[in-house]
Amino acid sequence: MSDASVSAALRSTAKLVVVEAPAGCGKTYQGASYARDIADSLGSGRLLILTHTHAACSVFHSRTLGVGSHVEIRTIDSLVSDLTDAYHQGIGLPPDTAVWARRNKDGYDQLAVRAAALIKRFPAIAASLARRYPIVICDEHQDSSAERHAIVMALGEHGANLRMFADPMQRVFTPKVYTCGCPPLDWSALIGAADVFDQLDDPHRWSAGCKRLGQWIFEARKALKQGGVIDLTQPRPPSVSIVFADNEAHGSLEYRPCHKHRGPIDAFEATAASLLILARYDKTTHCFRSTFNRRIPLWEGHVRSSLDRFVSALTDHDGDHEKIALAVTEFIKGTTTGFSASQYGDPFLQDVADRCGKIRRGGRAFVQQLARFVVEEPNHIGAAKVLVSIASDRHFSSIHRDYFREFHEGAKLGLFPSAEQGLREIARHRTYVRPQPPPKAISTIHKAKGLECQNVIVMPCSAEQFKDDQISRCLLYVAISRPSHRLMLVIPRNAPSPLFRL
Repeated sequence: MSDASVSAALRSTAKLVVVEAPAGCGKTYQGASYARDIADSLGSGRLLILTHTHAACSVFHSRTLGVGSHVEIRTIDSLVSDLTDAYHQGIGLPPDTAVWARRNKDGYDQLAVRAAALIKRFPAIAASLARRYPIVICDEHQDSSAERHAIVMALGEHGANLRMFADPMQRVFTPKVYTCGCPPLDWSALIGAADVFDQLDDPHRWSAGCKRLGQWIFEARKALKQGGVIDLTQPRPPSVSIVFADNEAHGSLEYRPCHKHRGPIDAFEATAASLLILARYDKTTHCFRSTFNRRIPLWEGHVRSSLDRFVSALTDHDGDHEKIALAVTEFIKGTTTGFSASQYGDPFLQDVADRCGKIRRGGRAFVQQLARFVVEEPNHIGAAKVLVSIASDRHFSSIHRDYFREFHEGAKLGLFPSAEQGLREIARHRTYVRPQPPPKAISTIHKAKGLECQNVIVMPCSAEQFKDDQISRCLLYVAISRPSHRLMLVIPRNAPSPLFRL
């Protein structure tokens, strides 16, 4: 088991190669190197790299520059969308299935269920895809739902060579089981079905950083995988810092380290040129914005949940003044801090309901001007004008745009003929631009998956964030394996995570 044996397995004639790839062991390097070497030999076919995140697409794109059209990199959900678009009438969906998915709960999962059933019923579809993509590299395959896995395996059954990289300890999503769906992905069964199974075990991520940190993380992974705990009573490398800091916040899932305990945290942040601050939940990371005086932005990733809901509401209620105004307030509340109901939200909604019939003075006059945009244009254009005004008018400086990119994408909707068309164009641009986190960022662990940074703070390492269950074990491992140089764990003494021995 080594880099050499994995490299040889990838380049072999084996139909199904499965590689277990812990974080930082060169999985992307191996996959991209293989893609570069093999691409020119495919003739009219293409090598397909399927990922689960746009961030992973970006990394593979940067590692395969110069191979041109011989390599196609995309998320597996985009492949599913293309499949369901092509056969939408037969499966009872509208033409643009990605729009349908955004507007329905677990929409992309539901698309995968229908796509898997379609391929099973009409195997010629899988055969056609296998001819187009004779080699398929699957990245982070442990995150595949049963149906996404079935789609990939169908390509293998019809001639495509499959190269799967996965790590069961990085499975951070709990797959849902659907009626008439496929059997869940069984990691042991997949290994048993593989023509070749191998493992990467050289911690490359830490070769230019702190090698002792890499060794410590490998030991932590082993303990978590075996159902044990990370023993913090044993000697650890100087690059692993432990800070005990109780919580001063009072809301559920919120965390603000006690003032008298936060000195080491502030010092760590001040000396880090490259930093990720990670927590499990969105609500926790949102609380961190004020903890660090809004100096450190949130990493928003590719998903725009508030924007998706905003566009759906604007489309459904086009022409309805009150409901457009309500959609605007919900979007602003979802992407900013400081948009209070008493100062902004309620007066705005009231003025829209009154069609701005009353004369307002002082601060209320500026809020009424926002309402007037919706009164005059009760659609996505009027809604976008509200957002543009909030971003540019000094009278709204107390409204802080925590989800900066998402807010401004909402403001751009007014440039398009419809909100749905605007969302499609904005999402397409975002996909091809492939944004990266700033040097310092606050992020959920889910959004940081696949990222690497020199320094990482994981906080709070509490029982609320990391219970003693498998999904928490995986999330904790993903979090601690992001840094290449230094790691800080912030633990509240009154409710520490049971995954640590203190």
